[in-house]
Amino acid sequence: MKKFFLLTAFAVFGLANAQEGFKLGAHIGVPTTGNSDFTLGLDAAYRWNLAKGFDLGVATGYSHYIAKSYDSPGYGSFKGEDFGFIPVAVSGKYSFSGAPIAVGLDLGYGISTNDNVNGGLYALPKFMYNMPVGELYVGYQSISGKYDRRYYDDHPGIGKETVGAVIVGFNFNLK
Repeated sequence: MKKFFLLTAFAVFGLANAQEGFKLGAHIGVPTTGNSDFTLGLDAAYRWNLAKGFDLGVATGYSHYIAKSYDSPGYGSFKGEDFGFIPVAVSGKYSFSGAPIAVGLDLGYGISTNDNVNGGLYALPKFMYNMPVGELYVGYQSISGKYDRRYYDDHPGIGKETVGAVIVGFNFNLK
């Protein structure tokens, strides 16, 4: 299933790269949940203008979550495991008339790149500032799924929780 989503995402963006409306960028962020201190990633999207101020398209990329280090009484110091997600999502954007601001939402599935983290529902609501060369954005990235929390000494086993992060990014307009 993961291979199917990956192949689909790369095929869509291979075709979209030759078109107008392609965006490529990067983001950094601070996780609000999970066992991570920091996240960074790459973004790719293609949106078509469907109506005045409204664009709709597809988005993918990669988000890497860097694990925290822990000091545990009786167990010593240890570091959790880094993990990552590849989103395959529908991407929408509404630009306000006469202002350089916009709101957007990427909604789809986050494919995990790690064995102990399952994929899940992916959502990224964001506020954007439009510029001639691209868009600066702030958003909240979340992925819902089952996570093996074996690296927590106080939370053994498998649980269901959302991994989330407040992120800041910039996407360049490629034409």
